[in-house]
Amino acid sequence: MTTGIDRLSFYTSRYYLPLDVLANQRGVEYEKFRTGLGQERMGVAPPDEDVVTMAANAAEPLLRDGGKDEIELVLFATETGIDQSKAAGLFAHGLLGLPSTCRVVELKEACYGGTAALQLAAAMMAGRPGRKALVLTADIARYDLASPGEPTQGCGAVAMLVSANPRLLAIEPECGLHAEDLMDFWRPNYRDEALVDGRYSTRVYLTTAEKAWADYVARSGRSIDDFARFCYHLPFTNIARKAHERLLKAAGRHPVDPQQVEHAVAEGLAYNRQTGNSYTACLYESLACLLDGCQENLEGRRLGLFSYGSGCMAEFFSGIVQPGYRQVLLTEHHRRLLAERTELKYHEYEDIFNLKVPRDGWNYVFAQYRTGPFRFGGIEGHKRRYERAT
Repeated sequence: MTTGIDRLSFYTSRYYLPLDVLANQRGVEYEKFRTGLGQERMGVAPPDEDVVTMAANAAEPLLRDGGKDEIELVLFATETGIDQSKAAGLFAHGLLGLPSTCRVVELKEACYGGTAALQLAAAMMAGRPGRKALVLTADIARYDLASPGEPTQGCGAVAMLVSANPRLLAIEPECGLHAEDLMDFWRPNYRDEALVDGRYSTRVYLTTAEKAWADYVARSGRSIDDFARFCYHLPFTNIARKAHERLLKAAGRHPVDPQQVEHAVAEGLAYNRQTGNSYTACLYESLACLLDGCQENLEGRRLGLFSYGSGCMAEFFSGIVQPGYRQVLLTEHHRRLLAERTELKYHEYEDIFNLKVPRDGWNYVFAQYRTGPFRFGGIEGHKRRYERAT
């Protein structure tokens, strides 16, 4: 019996800032963002959108046709926590109307949390045929204005139904791991914006990709030729190319053929290029993009996935694309979501950035912006209030 991703849905904010606008405001060449980072737009979450609403909005299309009663586990992975005690997943559980006979837990380890949730869900569902887990990954990447990290900001969520005998991707048991106590990126409790040593974090990412890959090869006995495509964690899309070059070199491919790199990773980059970094969600956003856009039939083919969380935790794992996978994709939904977003002017972006959630716990009602089916309605006596958008 196999376990893995039965269905997958991606969501991002209905607003974005073009990076040529940001480049002009910051007095830098747009090519630094478009070519250097591989980014074109950043998703911007309005005041009534947070990780709960994004996760619930990602999950809603998966549950429209029923099946809620089959869900007995909800794992919510995020590094944009909204409460020091209550799991964000419980808010989403209520919005989605999931059964009370359900475990609900929040997980955190920077951007790696989504992979931890997926692996845990797959392991738990292996002995529960007929039941499903809902894995939610959602984050808002936020750095100081005019900081080096600003053009990589973004937001997004991916929801995955995980089950035995999945229809999309069967997760293989072998994986390669690397854990190490480092300070390349962190977000103290007293800050809304993350802190990052950008060059060091990139160097650590690439080094741990090599180490996790080497561990995977040692455990599985497989080679780089055993894979049809690769998806990588994407703080910015060009890092996938750099990481895959490292793996090819580790496999003895000298010199590296740029066309080999493009063939392996390019089809999974388009969504992230339009949304910016979504932390726990971005690897799975890339997976959605690959499955939605790849013209080649991937049935029965192996995909390689690299997950990285600063601090740091890295994992390389793999999955087999299932027969008939295209029948359960939400390709048109994803493409329509990206096509119908609203472009922000720079001053609108800065206004939203500076409009922080009040911390005094008093009563507030938030204006309604464009969101999915669910929105963050306000605060009443220190309690967050969520509702259906009208």
